[in-house]
Amino acid sequence: MKILLVQTSFLGDTILSTPLIAALKEIHPDADIWMMTTPLAAALVKRDPLLAGVIPFAKRGPERGLKGLLRQAAKLRKMNFKIVYSLHRSARTSLLLALSRIPKRVAFTSSKLSFLYTDTRIRPQTQHDVLRNLALISDKFTNRELPDRLRLFAPERSELDIEIQSQLPAEGSYILIVPGSAWETKRWSTTGYHQVTKYLTSKGLQVVLMGSADEVEVCRRVAGNLEVINMAGYGNLNSALYLTKHAKMMICNDSMALHMASACKIPTIAIFCATVPEFGFGPWQNRALIIEKAELNCRPCARHGSRKCPNQSQACMDELPASDVIKAVEQLLME
Repeated sequence: MKILLVQTSFLGDTILSTPLIAALKEIHPDADIWMMTTPLAAALVKRDPLLAGVIPFAKRGPERGLKGLLRQAAKLRKMNFKIVYSLHRSARTSLLLALSRIPKRVAFTSSKLSFLYTDTRIRPQTQHDVLRNLALISDKFTNRELPDRLRLFAPERSELDIEIQSQLPAEGSYILIVPGSAWETKRWSTTGYHQVTKYLTSKGLQVVLMGSADEVEVCRRVAGNLEVINMAGYGNLNSALYLTKHAKMMICNDSMALHMASACKIPTIAIFCATVPEFGFGPWQNRALIIEKAELNCRPCARHGSRKCPNQSQACMDELPASDVIKAVEQLLME
């Protein structure tokens, strides 16, 4: 039997959905488990030994629009899946899976066009997102504990590009700082990150900065004229996975990097600006300290962050002192 798991949202959402891979394998031990993700997110799950394969869905690329949807549906029909579990709740995903004619289609009741599914589940509102995701398959298995560990498998150093390999420090020798986020109001100030980086380098600690091609300027400002290894704009998710797995500690915002650190079980300092951990997207099962300016009555202002501060104060981003983060660093280093 072939089973499909669908998550085509943001990269962080893909990471938080990975426990379902092991949970589905436990419930259906003889089934081939496949996963459909975005082409970019495929790099996060392609090494999972429990997956029979990964199906990319370029919903904003070649498969966008109605023609692309029909092509993807035809591809799924040919693969003869018996069950599909969909974490993604968009109308497009609901229509795609209905057109795929998979006999059993399971989704949350909050999915758009949920009537197109054969089975629906209620998605909890208050738990960590890992547990909310597991609710998609666990309501009939209340007497057994399902796996809830995040699953990421980093590449070996030899699998990375030679140019990247030449810049990497020794494993476990560096603190990884990831100052970016897809949402501007989730980013702590570059001044604060620079002050923390300056403190770390003054103590003789190796700092590696990591960021996407869109975050090169952010990381440049954080680095300033300090002696750091700035990997922003280099590599891809493979190198990000490698850097995260072998870091001594990560300092980051509420972003994909936070979930990557949780999956790799490294100590983490998570800085929350516009959002709050109570939304269910905080650290998971790793040693982590959360830093936030909790006394502000204007936060949280958006569930997933936003492009601009609604009241233009940027207090949650600019008024959080670097000393709070430095104290947390000292605490984790002593443990």
